[in-house]
Amino acid sequence: MALRDSDPREVGGYRIEDRLGSGGMGVVYLARSASGRRLAVKVVHGQYADDDEFRIRFRREVAAARQVSGAFTAPVVDAGADAPRPWMATLYIPGEDLGTHVRRHGPLPPHRLRALAAGLAEALRDIHRAGVVHRDLKPANVMLADDGPRVIDFGISRAAESAAADALTQTGRVMGTPPFMSPEQFSSPHEVGPAADIFSLGAVLVYAATRHGPFDSASPWETATKVVEGEPELDGLPDDLLPFIRLCLEKHPKSRPTPDELLTLLREGRLPDPRPEPEPQESAPTRPRTRRRKLWPAATAGALVLAAAASATALRLTGGEHGPPGDLPPGWHAWQARETDKKTTPSGAFTSCTALDGGLVCAGDGLKAVRFSLATGKVAWSLPEDDHPDRSTSGGGYPDSGVIGTHGHDVYTVADTRVRSDQNSHFVFQAIDARTGKIRWNRPLGEVKPTAVEGTVTVTDDGPIVTYGKDGKTYSLLDTARGTPRWKRTMPTNDTCGLRSADGNGYLVCVDGNSTHTTITRIDPAHGAARWTTEVAGPLTLAGQTGHRLVLITSPDSPVGPDESKIPPYRRITLLNLADRSPHVVPLDRSVPWAATPTMADGTLYFVLDSGEVRAVAPVTGHTLWDTPSSVERPGAPAVSGTYVLLSSPGGRLAALDRRTGKELHSVPGRSTSLEPFTSYAGTPPVLRGDAVYVAYGTRSVYSVNIRTL
Repeated sequence: MALRDSDPREVGGYRIEDRLGSGGMGVVYLARSASGRRLAVKVVHGQYADDDEFRIRFRREVAAARQVSGAFTAPVVDAGADAPRPWMATLYIPGEDLGTHVRRHGPLPPHRLRALAAGLAEALRDIHRAGVVHRDLKPANVMLADDGPRVIDFGISRAAESAAADALTQTGRVMGTPPFMSPEQFSSPHEVGPAADIFSLGAVLVYAATRHGPFDSASPWETATKVVEGEPELDGLPDDLLPFIRLCLEKHPKSRPTPDELLTLLREGRLPDPRPEPEPQESAPTRPRTRRRKLWPAATAGALVLAAAASATALRLTGGEHGPPGDLPPGWHAWQARETDKKTTPSGAFTSCTALDGGLVCAGDGLKAVRFSLATGKVAWSLPEDDHPDRSTSGGGYPDSGVIGTHGHDVYTVADTRVRSDQNSHFVFQAIDARTGKIRWNRPLGEVKPTAVEGTVTVTDDGPIVTYGKDGKTYSLLDTARGTPRWKRTMPTNDTCGLRSADGNGYLVCVDGNSTHTTITRIDPAHGAARWTTEVAGPLTLAGQTGHRLVLITSPDSPVGPDESKIPPYRRITLLNLADRSPHVVPLDRSVPWAATPTMADGTLYFVLDSGEVRAVAPVTGHTLWDTPSSVERPGAPAVSGTYVLLSSPGGRLAALDRRTGKELHSVPGRSTSLEPFTSYAGTPPVLRGDAVYVAYGTRSVYSVNIRTL
């Protein structure tokens, strides 16, 4: 585009070579620096130079653009916000903007459209992490660079954290480009946040695919009305991206995914179906505790960790990632070992294991803990339960010990010291040095009648939170060095409460006596008081966290009567936004049998059945990502790596499912010759440490295999 006589020949010391374009706020020139680097220099129109508010916005544009990395934008090189005509120089990005490209060449083909979706989601993730909301994402502000799309022009962006106090958004002006603006930019511009950019992303993708926006109309007023109240025009979109775009174009900002969630959906290979309208929340019957799975810690009402929902606490024991090839403990070889302590008569399985300080520490079946070498399987130390002449080893059909978490060099375990003459359970919580087997401290958890309280202990980033006392209604955060209470708090009297954790934070989750609502309290680790408390309809339990949302599912732990066939399946997920504690009900696209055990892992909700069926669900959408009938019977909670979902049976059969598709890629045969003693148990979750997988099975036995040689 040729220069005009009125165009400057130099701006800020940069030589102007060409005119790249002009818009409502200014002209963009191609310029060169003294070293020869090509720059894009935006110079605002003269009529805005005397507008103090505009200069403030322009300074903010410069500051915002400088906060964002240059990987997905045009890095700022220089600026003159106080010049007679304010200007900003950014690195020049060769190529057309998306609007120009579509006008000249037509809609993008499906493969380029999908790449554009991923690139813009990455760009928004980068922008939002810098605390910036763009607020004017449109085709003209998307450059199609050789290495992927770049987002430019932060002219009306703002710092996300200052949104509520931003005077410039409270003047009554509507800022943005109507066909690509979000509903809240019209209805409540002072409340615009990062979700507005997600809406604009959906609109931009519609334009790129069809050459028209989803809300195009004859006038800006009609367009605004359609954006706020109307349904988008989505004809002509590729089937695989239609659900993705529908999610972006949700009217309510809290219903839209985050950039990370959008990228996860793209990586899954199958995108979510369009989200149905939320069903009215009904008071679903609560679910009975079942003894069939004997999966510690889910089986007992003192269930001493988050088991009904298999929380992040449990996942810390089992998760892992493969590193580069050969990522194995020094001196490792495939091994098989068994704990044979002469002081006890082993008759059952380990209920849980964790890897720490070069050892695999397992517990269960009358053992406080035992340590195997990660490399060779050699037993370094073994701690039997305290010997008592009348102690019950059957535990009423429940396992009586388990590993529930770690801190520093310590492994946290819980043991049941109940005796036959007592109907109650006497739990002891203890910290064991994983290197030596020394018990550093222990803490009685008190008497708990079966089915009375679930979630009596959970591990947070600040340490373990435990209940104690005869009624199990007092709870404390324990000092990790001494095991002493840092503070004491009392649970509500008439509610059924449990301690939970998600993303390292502690929560108290209480269902009222009539199972009509659930109260969720974020526990302040400093003094135990509530950082916040909110109430959600229905009897729910905390499954985990995805992004900035807690994932709540129907509680499976309160009895509803003897007829289990009438227990309804899981039909919905409730997401609790941590920013404002607003709940959002997400219906499942397929109901899940009530007998499934849910586990939250790395943003995905897995439902596991005794038959070996595993269903992966995206909690943000309720969409079934995959459903696989694995070859493992009675699997425990899965262990999830970057590549696999791993399951094991009580007899030691191991199955590796493709995390993306659910296809069973590898399996290892079971090793126990007699499974009869374990028919009421679920398998122990496998443990990953680099490429090594550790599988507990049979009678206090463990084997190790290289995941790359399955």
